[in-house]
Amino acid sequence: MMSDEESQSGSVMAVDVQQLVKKKDIIEAQIKAYYDILEAQSKAGMDEPLVDVEGYPRTDINVYEVRTARHNIICLQNDHKALMKQIEAGLHQLHARDREKHRMDETQVHQEVMEQENSIRSAFAKIDTVSPGSPASIAGLQVGDEIIEFGSVNTENFQNLQNIATVVQHSEGKPLSITIIRNGQNVHIGLTPQRWSGRGLLGCNIVPLQN
Repeated sequence: MMSDEESQSGSVMAVDVQQLVKKKDIIEAQIKAYYDILEAQSKAGMDEPLVDVEGYPRTDINVYEVRTARHNIICLQNDHKALMKQIEAGLHQLHARDREKHRMDETQVHQEVMEQENSIRSAFAKIDTVSPGSPASIAGLQVGDEIIEFGSVNTENFQNLQNIATVVQHSEGKPLSITIIRNGQNVHIGLTPQRWSGRGLLGCNIVPLQN
């Protein structure tokens, strides 16, 4: 893995490209200013002769100023070309990094999906019935919910329904953390076993899943 110093020296950041673009804009403004000078000198341009037909320096223009402007334009255009290559290389590196980040994000999502699928297979029991008005119904449990965790009971230590019954008996009036699978998603529910108008402390029927 690269150190911070290595990553800074060997990797182009977005701010670096922005600085290069600013330099490009400045150079373009300078080139335009020198072209304006040439335009003001009887439209001398980059190629117009600086001598008259008899070979004498033209008197209608400032020859020194025109030569200086032409020289500076050529130098600036070379700088501009080099900057454009740097900007192109920087953008290419940024885009490559974005593609790599996107690929890593997709890999992470795939891993999370795989982990979720693994957790889906870890359910050990299922809600068979839920009585209206019962603690289970009030907590939001539904028929078909598959149980991953019921208090301290999970796939690793679940042996039979007596495990759940014991947890319920010792948790009367105390909230239990229940994790279930519903529509392919893990859902966390707080369930407090307590006496109600019906039988038991939950008001739902739980059956073990057949593996």
